[in-house]
Order: sequence, then structure tokens, then C-alpha cells
Amino acid sequence: MCGIAGSINHLLNIPLLTECLYHRGPDEQTTFEQENLQLHHHRLAILDIAGGKQPMQYGHLTIIFNGEIYNHQEVRKKHQLDCRTNSDTETILHAYTKLGTACFTDFDGMFAIAIYDAQKNELLLVRDRAGKKPLYYYNKNDQFIFASELNALSKQIETEVEEKNIEQYLLYGAIHGSKTPYKDIWELPPAHFAVVNKDGAVTKVRQWWSILPFYQDPVDMKENEAIECVDEYLSIAVRRRLESSDLEVGSFLSGGIDSGLVTSIAAKHKTDLKTFTVSFTGVYDEAPLARTVAGKYNTQHQEIRISFDDLQQDIEKILSNYGEPFFDDSAIPSYYVSKEARKHLTVILNGDGADELFGGYRRYVPFAKYDFFNQTSAVAAVAGLLKRIIPYSNEKQSRLNYVYRLSDLASQKGTGMYLSATTDIFSGFDQYLQISEGNPLKDLDKLFSEINISGLTGLQKLMCMDFNALLPDILLVKMDIATMANSLEGRSPFMAKELLEIAPRLKDGLKIRGRTTKYILRRLAEKYLPAELINQPKRGFEIPLKGWMDKELRDITLDYLTSPQSYAAQFVDKKFLSNLIHKKIGVSDEKRAKMLYALFALDVWHAKCIRA
Repeated sequence: MCGIAGSINHLLNIPLLTECLYHRGPDEQTTFEQENLQLHHHRLAILDIAGGKQPMQYGHLTIIFNGEIYNHQEVRKKHQLDCRTNSDTETILHAYTKLGTACFTDFDGMFAIAIYDAQKNELLLVRDRAGKKPLYYYNKNDQFIFASELNALSKQIETEVEEKNIEQYLLYGAIHGSKTPYKDIWELPPAHFAVVNKDGAVTKVRQWWSILPFYQDPVDMKENEAIECVDEYLSIAVRRRLESSDLEVGSFLSGGIDSGLVTSIAAKHKTDLKTFTVSFTGVYDEAPLARTVAGKYNTQHQEIRISFDDLQQDIEKILSNYGEPFFDDSAIPSYYVSKEARKHLTVILNGDGADELFGGYRRYVPFAKYDFFNQTSAVAAVAGLLKRIIPYSNEKQSRLNYVYRLSDLASQKGTGMYLSATTDIFSGFDQYLQISEGNPLKDLDKLFSEINISGLTGLQKLMCMDFNALLPDILLVKMDIATMANSLEGRSPFMAKELLEIAPRLKDGLKIRGRTTKYILRRLAEKYLPAELINQPKRGFEIPLKGWMDKELRDITLDYLTSPQSYAAQFVDKKFLSNLIHKKIGVSDEKRAKMLYALFALDVWHAKCIRA
């Protein structure tokens, strides 16, 4: 795992770049220069520590690379590549030399790659299928600059905020696709490559993989066959992620199915596996369930207790690490978990991706029964009426709250329906946002329209939207920054190439069965995990956000939002903001906390990344 950056027609400020990317690669920093081109690499040495140094050259190609190709030895054998080292970086160079951009489809891994071709005098950038590894670029006035993180890139140039994208953040909770908070700074989308010529112009951006065709090509598997298939592919994925490291690999172990499956399979391959369970003060403690799994597989188990006593002092750093306004409050425990885990290991397995691929969210259940993407106006009208008469509930897991959310969902259409089903920040209150002319959600609207006419079921549409929006825009960004801020590499077996290409093809009934989520993984878990864990509801990190906004984060939030310098305040009706702060709005405590936190996160970003 590393941090990368580079430029054409721009002299990089290397000391500033090192300051911004050091946490991604504290082991070694190297720069390659040729005429008007620079490639800069920060290395976190994990695989072939002696032979995997970068930038690496092969013939007329020079590469810098962030990530891991877990099946690179298999790729070598398949294509008879003659490599000198054990480094996956060398495998990429040889595979690209032989196959060109077609080689990326063979890779099981997470990656952001830059390859300079001296013969063609052009630069190639590419990202992995799901977008686990980030890559941003600036392109203006014949200058081209790229970097692994927004903070590293934005500090190399004079930046200007693109306020239409800030409006998108407030409505959605993120900035979708290739856009960022800055004018002239873009994100290379997942599963895309870009070509940049010697003059610093982007001449081509192409998508090299998509999950949609796999949803459109269902496989007719019996239940037991599907379970065996997922078991085989997950076992391969775990084994690869254990073997592709010269350092010790551990595993996060919660009381849930996803990390439990990963851990149990990993323990079969590694007898001295270290596992970590994290519990937080004031929330549900999964340690007893995790302890049961650890005992069953005799892992070297550690329980880490984390409090949020220092949250007020840490929150600005946690949020400003992202280089953009970041709404997902689970970034807070993710940061603390990664910080603690790094004291013991450099590489750790997790269960990320299982929910989006196998139907792990409670909100998927109604979509398995009804296609809300194509609901009638009559249904929307009845749902809107029902929503107005149902009282708010402060209990997130209550049946009343579920019915209210379902009514809100059914009363919406288009992208508004998707937002209601996912981030749900200002849904129902967006009239109080100061939105300028033009549609800030047009990129999401385009994605929604493409998926809505794809011939998929309602459940498939929602899961496909999540894979293309929620996962790369929020969830993967969260974990990349939270782990890498602490120089920790997180590996996600559920996001292996084979699982990404079989999970979408499985029937809906293997994902949602009645009100049971993640049905096929629960069946598979019967082979590995104790029954009391399999039947637990999904919890994830249970975030006490409403408590934080009333206690740990109350003063700092008020300081930001009531300051004359508040950037967020210009996007919200002043009376509404005052009522929101003073609890004079008829809304659940959870929803109020969510709206306040989204505004607070925006203010912190602007203060620390723009004004500072």
C-alpha cells in the first residue's frame, strides 16, 4: 500500500507532497523525473520488501502503483510472464507490456496505477473495479497533476470551490463520480483508465469493467450449488490476501457474519492468526460473540476498548483527513479502530463489501417485494399521506420508524427515492437548502436512469446503484482514509474479482428471503460459525451520533455553525438552521443529529482545507 503522485508541465512541491502523503508510505519516498514529467512514490512496504521498490522500470515503461494484486503469481503463470522479483508491481508491468489495458480484467486486487510509456510519450492512469484505491487529477492550462489524496493535490495548486458540487454533497452526502469539491480537480472513476499526452492533455477516459452486465446475466444455480460456489471463491480470496504479504496479516472480528466468515476461513490457512475485536463505550458490545468465534478457531485474540473522550479534540483532524466534506459518521470509529490495530499489525482483513454484494441492508427487504424505482403516482400519493400521519420515532430499530421510512421512500420518485433509501440527510427538508439554478444531482440522475431501464428487478437496481454510488462515493473512501491515515492496509476478501462477478448473477431469493437479509451468507455461515452469531441482526458500528451532537460534539458544532465565518450556513435557511440547533423542528433526534453533522462536517472541511 502506498501513496502516489505525478505531474506533466508542473514542478511538484516535493516537501509539501511528502507532508501530505507520508502516512500512506512511511517506509520510502522516491521521485522519477524525465523532461516535463515527474512520478513520486511513497511506499508502505508489504510484499517483496527488497525487490518491490518504485518507481519500477521495464523497457520503455515506468510504473508507480498504490494497492495490491493478490493473484499476481497466477497472472504470471497464465500469461507466461518472465519476472525477476516476487513483486506484483513487476507483474503489472509485464502483463501490460504483453496485453495492454486488457490485462486489468485478469487482476484480483485493489489498485491505482500510473504507467509512463516513454515510447509513446504518454501517461496511463487506472483504478480497480470497485474504486478501493483513490486517484485524483488536476487538468488546466496544459498542466496535469495527479495524487492519491485530495489534500496532496489541492495543496500543489491554487484551488477554487465548485459550489454546485457542495450542493450535491448536502443533498446526497457525497460528491458522485468524477467530480470533487474543487473546480478543475477530478476523480478518476472506478474501473476506468485515462490517457494523458506529453502536453498534459487528457486524450481518453474509458471504462474497462462494469458490474451491470453481470446483473443482466443471471445464473441458474440451486441453493446448495450457490453456497458451495461462494464458499470456494471466498476461500480463494482469503487465501490470496493472506499469502500476498511478507508481513503478518490479521483479521478484524466483530460479532457479525461477514468478519466471522473471513476470520474462520483465514484461521484454516493460518494457525496463529491474530484477531481484533473493538468495543465502544456506550454502545452494544459484540465482544462476547467475537470471543466465541476466536475460541472456536483458537486465534490469538485481543479485545480493544475505545472511548470517545478525546473526540472533540480529534474530530477536526479526522474530518480534514478526507480533503472534502465527509458526512459518514462511522469514519470516527473507523479511525480509532485503525489507530489501535496499527499498534499490532500493518495488514488486516475485513468484511467490507458483503452487504452491497449479498443483500445485507434492512432497506433491501422491501425492494425484494416491490420495484420502488417504477412506482405509480397513486402509490406515491398514498405513501405521502401515510407519512404525514405517522409520528416520528426516536428508536432506530422500531417498527414505527421502519413504517415511517418506508412511507417516505414510497412517496419519492427518481433519485429522491434513492436518497431516501440511503443517506437520507435533508430528505423532507430540502426546501430549506439554498440551491442555485441547475440540478446538482444530474450525475446521479443519469446513473439512476441507466440502471432503471436495464431490465433488472427492484432489488437488483438498488444494489447496483449502491455499488456504483454509495460504495465508491462514501464507504470505500471512508475506509481508505481511516486506515491509511494510520498506515494500515485493509484487505477485503468479499470484493475479490470472482465474487464481484458471481454475486450479481445470483437470484434475489439467495440474498433476501422473506425478511432475512444476506440469506446465502447465513446459510454458508452454518458451516463455520455458532448459531447465536448467525441469527444476530446487522449492527456494524453502532454510532451514537445523537449523543455526540448533544454532548461530545455539541460545543464545537455550535462554535462552527453559529460563527460569522460559517461556510455551511450560507447553504441553509437561517431560521431553519436556528430551529435545528435549538431542537424546534418536528423531527427525530437521529435525523436532527444527521443534518447538523452534515453541516458541521462541511464547515470543518472549509475551515481546515480551504481557509487554512
